[in-house]
Amino acid sequence: MTSTTSALLNFDDLPLFDQITPDQVTQSIELLIANAQIALEKVTQDTFPAEWTRIAEVLDVSTEKLGRAWGAVSHLNSVADNPELRSAYNEALPKVTDFWTAMGSNEALYQKYKGIAPESLNSVQAQALSKALKGFKLSGAELKGAEKDRFAQIQSRLSELSQKFSENVLDATDSWSYLASEEEMRGVPDDVKASTSKAAQEKGLKGHLLNLKMPCYFPIMQYADSSSLRERIYRAFVTRASEQSDENARQFDNTAIIIETLELRAEEARLLGFKNYAELSLATKMADTPAQVIDFLYTLAKRARPYALKDVQELKTFAKDVLHLENPNSWDWTYISEKLKEQRYSFSDQELKAYFPAPKVLSGLFKIVEKLFEVNIKKDTAPVWHSGVEFFKIEREGVLVGQFYLDPGARAGKRGGAWMDDVRARWLRPDNQHLQTPVAHLVCNFAEGVNGAPPLLTHDDVITLFHEFGHGLHHLLTQIDERDVSGISGVEWDAVELPSQFMENFCWEWSVLQDLTEHIQTGEKLPRTLYDKMIAAKNFQSGMQTLRQVEFSLFDMKLHSSALLKSNPNDSSSFMKVLNDLRTEIAVLSTPEWSRTPHSFSHIFAGGYAAGYYSYKWAEVLSADAYAAFEETALSNGEANVQTGRKYRMNILEVGSSRPAIESFKAFRGREPELDALMRHQGMLETQEAIS
Repeated sequence: MTSTTSALLNFDDLPLFDQITPDQVTQSIELLIANAQIALEKVTQDTFPAEWTRIAEVLDVSTEKLGRAWGAVSHLNSVADNPELRSAYNEALPKVTDFWTAMGSNEALYQKYKGIAPESLNSVQAQALSKALKGFKLSGAELKGAEKDRFAQIQSRLSELSQKFSENVLDATDSWSYLASEEEMRGVPDDVKASTSKAAQEKGLKGHLLNLKMPCYFPIMQYADSSSLRERIYRAFVTRASEQSDENARQFDNTAIIIETLELRAEEARLLGFKNYAELSLATKMADTPAQVIDFLYTLAKRARPYALKDVQELKTFAKDVLHLENPNSWDWTYISEKLKEQRYSFSDQELKAYFPAPKVLSGLFKIVEKLFEVNIKKDTAPVWHSGVEFFKIEREGVLVGQFYLDPGARAGKRGGAWMDDVRARWLRPDNQHLQTPVAHLVCNFAEGVNGAPPLLTHDDVITLFHEFGHGLHHLLTQIDERDVSGISGVEWDAVELPSQFMENFCWEWSVLQDLTEHIQTGEKLPRTLYDKMIAAKNFQSGMQTLRQVEFSLFDMKLHSSALLKSNPNDSSSFMKVLNDLRTEIAVLSTPEWSRTPHSFSHIFAGGYAAGYYSYKWAEVLSADAYAAFEETALSNGEANVQTGRKYRMNILEVGSSRPAIESFKAFRGREPELDALMRHQGMLETQEAIS
């Protein structure tokens, strides 16, 4: 097969997404695996020199092609799922997993890397080698015989389970719908009703066709006056992919997958000499031990709890006195919160939404990035997988720095959430000495525009866009030429959220919002009066939100640092007991017994955050402290200082993982990170006495 017969085998430039078809996957991936295997055998021969560059020009060049092709298939599987592609992906998945597992545990290759003379490397290569050697150990390179075989079996099975978990969540989400009447939709914003009405009409139905994707689900929970409608969609959402879901959707139950995944992760950790999977996970992170992470989370919970209790009491009082709800249920709290916020701050998320047309938000985002990081962002063309996808390039002084795809809209066959993935890394290629520039995907799930109008974003959507763009900048602005430590490659997982959460802060700045906003009808920028209300509401229920994230993080860490399932692996209540006990200890609002959050918790069962979900709060400390540097050096008009932006870019964004993340942070801030900046940003720095 040649590059003319399969788009997956064309590496001339960008992926040919518009030409990739499911029937190309199997043969193309098998060919690339075979080529990579030949390269592996070549560099592991006794006569092949133990030299960094020589190994790279043979092995890394070959495996990079496999990685890029498989990355394109995986990406399409996430954003354009269909039965044919899913089948092809699942057929190739074990073959790809087996190859990477075998290469990562290849003892001869491990010895070849150990034989590289340190004095032959520059500092960046030395860091890459150090990470590679640790990677070999964690990939089973030091295992022998039956243990090595078992390790490989575990890796293959875990990849299958992860994929099936993700498929079940997607299928369970896509399979649910409900035709609501006009009366049931009372209180729901007009743009949401227009979208659900259109969805019903396309099915030949009259009414409003609801689904469980966030652009539909969340506004129903916020605004629908009908408690029974909120209960219906809430129950469907929190029982997705579980034994508690509707009978016709129980085929997507993830219970058995969760149990087997936890068992296999525990076994994997024991094979590698760790007490549990949490210890294994932290081997490549900033945090040292599970106990350190758990202490950090409990400290955060202790500081947030008084504020959370105050939040709950305010909700209960408002519900009773104003909404006449004596005993609110779980599906009522979001609705009550929105009503309280509207009363207290005299504005609603819906009112704010009218000021954020997607094209204006994007141009404003580009403006702050261009100014702060001294680049230019230009729209360009490239083969794409959907008509709603846009493509852009980033330049500095006319020189290409990186390129990215933006896929903003929610649709069937696209998994929920938002994420950034790399397409290729910056790399001074050893085969031709050409500098390869980085490329990234930025994926969101925003509501589409209706009746020809541009999509309108909630302020939360705007924050999400800035968050993912922060990840993108981390990958795209790197100046490191070694592939394995450039951009996001190799960055400690609990530091990788720093640039993303850092960017969120700009969504609250008056000078930035003036460039992000333009009322959909009047063209007016966000007025100061509305901005002041928005800022006043910024930390609304921050205590509750913090405890919610702590609950998820502790659940993840405790689940992966215990042997709960060992004594009774078939008891599906084991992992639920961990969560229920934590909720009793941490949560300030009760949750229905039938809620099954773990069954759709893709971050830890299908998304790489296993024993790492705490990273969001951990990195939030870093990002808040980093942003404080911009507050300290802001110009008199409140705009960010370009010199501070340059210092941040050079010390955080450009260095990739060429040095430990804590060293990069200290190079920027001149000291260790401090928790107080985060507590101040979230309005939780006062003493407990002041809020009691």
